[in-house]
Amino acid sequence: MNLTSIKGISTARAKEFARLGITDTEELVRYFPRTYLDMTNRVSIREAVHGDMALVACTLVFVEPLRTKGRTKIVRALLEQGRDNFTAVWFNMPYIAPKLKPGEYLFYGRVQNYYDRISLINPTFERLDESKKLKGLVPVYPLKAGVEQWVVRDAVARALYAETFHSIVPEELRKKYKLAPLAEAFRAIHAPNSASEMKAAAERIALEEYFTLIAAFKLIKGDKGEARLRRYTASEREVADFEKRFPFTFTRGQQGAVRAIYDDLTGPVRMNRLLQGDVGSGKTAVALTGIFMAVKSGFQAVYLSPTEVLAAQNFELLKKIFPDYRVGYLAGASTPKEKREIKEKLAAGEVDILCGTHAVLQGDVRFKELAFCVCDEQHRFGVAQRNALGEKGEGPDVLVMSATPIPRTLSLIFYGDLDVTTIPDKPAARQEVATSVIPERKYEDMLVWIRNEIKKGRQAYFVCPKIEDDEGQATAATELYERLQKSLPTVRFALLHGRMKEREKAGTMSAFKRKEYDALVSTTVIEVGVDVPDATVMVIYNAERFGLSQLHQLRGRVGRGSEKSYCFLLTGSDSEVAAERLNILRSTSDGFKLAEKDLELRGSGDFLGTRQSGKFLSEIKNLRYSSDVIFLAKKLVDEAFERRLNFEEIRAAAMKKYESLKDVVLN
Repeated sequence: MNLTSIKGISTARAKEFARLGITDTEELVRYFPRTYLDMTNRVSIREAVHGDMALVACTLVFVEPLRTKGRTKIVRALLEQGRDNFTAVWFNMPYIAPKLKPGEYLFYGRVQNYYDRISLINPTFERLDESKKLKGLVPVYPLKAGVEQWVVRDAVARALYAETFHSIVPEELRKKYKLAPLAEAFRAIHAPNSASEMKAAAERIALEEYFTLIAAFKLIKGDKGEARLRRYTASEREVADFEKRFPFTFTRGQQGAVRAIYDDLTGPVRMNRLLQGDVGSGKTAVALTGIFMAVKSGFQAVYLSPTEVLAAQNFELLKKIFPDYRVGYLAGASTPKEKREIKEKLAAGEVDILCGTHAVLQGDVRFKELAFCVCDEQHRFGVAQRNALGEKGEGPDVLVMSATPIPRTLSLIFYGDLDVTTIPDKPAARQEVATSVIPERKYEDMLVWIRNEIKKGRQAYFVCPKIEDDEGQATAATELYERLQKSLPTVRFALLHGRMKEREKAGTMSAFKRKEYDALVSTTVIEVGVDVPDATVMVIYNAERFGLSQLHQLRGRVGRGSEKSYCFLLTGSDSEVAAERLNILRSTSDGFKLAEKDLELRGSGDFLGTRQSGKFLSEIKNLRYSSDVIFLAKKLVDEAFERRLNFEEIRAAAMKKYESLKDVVLN
């Protein structure tokens, strides 16, 4: 239903909602609160604790003229509570200023208390006379573009009675598992009478969403179990001898993974296995051992990498580990002649192992007898691409690998068709990376320290989330590259980002590894797989913009040699979740614990993305629910499919909502 059909929403106001991504009443009722105010829990500003969120009744006395510091626009207001004076400060929210008039208010924001100078950072606010009608738990919505809280609350309340809510969970299962009506859950999430009611509502809505999502995945993947078509002849003794080619002893976890692969390859059903392990756990060595089992048995193998930088690195490794086999390379940047020649050799069986990128998936790439497929950093590939790799041969065995630890709840969705092997340990020589959050006042000191490390022969990464600066909201790689060259003129800097041509990226990375550069300024294209042993320093700008798992991956680019390594996190955010996330990263190097915590903090939606559809579970990212919800959703889907309950309705609803699911990747 169009928003303007709701009383009080004019065409002009509808345009304001559109800037929030809300264009109809269905999207409006799915615009969930990011938090709630307990109207009974007001505090004295003098007793408020630094870093805590506080609800404060006070008087707004004066609003300072808008100030600009660098690219940051600052709004500051003087507030009074009895005899206590304090301030409210908003960063890059200039539209706030015209809304602030002298008078009585309720402010809600993070407390900052330095040397008895108290401020509330980026607070929300309500006129006290308007807030008197608010009781109990009051929803606070994520806002921008000047839309006010009371406007959204009023619009949502009206939309709740205009919308109809239909569950695609079969009625028989809703009764069996005593699921509350969806309409009841939606009304409770926007106006809960208690914290327990709010939690129950969030879990019911999340359950419906995961039921739809898991059903869509199940429909796309189908049944992957197939009988084995070829017999591997590599013996256990030969496999053990192959492992000696590596300059280290396999850990217990690696040995267990190799055993699982060997059992698969000598079993009656073709392998379809996920190998996941933390940064530096030795997944690549395990995958190469699987490749050996195939080529030793007289078959072909393929090793697929998500980027040419990583593919080129893996190509060199394959040639080193397999000097007695024919290793080929195929990537988008390969010349037409190179592509033609390698395709001819593959089809003729004159290449034993092919290393490449997405170019391997093209329809005219044919193998004589492909038996073993490795999909490296599989979270960078869509579901359809993973399936396409397995269709390159007649019933080949497939090993997909992920260095991004996936919470067990999400692995149920993404890898429900795979057997999962986890390498829980790391090589003994792998050292911990010292991780620190660097405040702005210590930034220059950090640069001096890094310059001294570089003088000792070390190398450094400087990573930021953007290529060019278009909003002033995040550090840009091109700008940072120019700035660092001026700050550290004796350091040789290189620049790397995703808009560069693949051959140029690979060349820059190779030059950095050869120590032709001291430092690399980059976006997250260096997140996975890149191995430079002399790189001991990782600096991450705007660290609050990354999830824990991605920060952990970036941190994993250092600590790969014998020298002590360091990771510095820079942030300009005062977000409660951002602060908690960075502190968690400092306290642990266990990627699986970090992934589970990231799921808890960010919600499942931020783990998932698509190449085309844009939105994916993003609408429930503000909901807080236990992982039990996802397990129950999968149980309901399995039961509905097994018993064919409302199957066509489920199929239609699931595929309508997730039509681009085949292109899903993990963030």
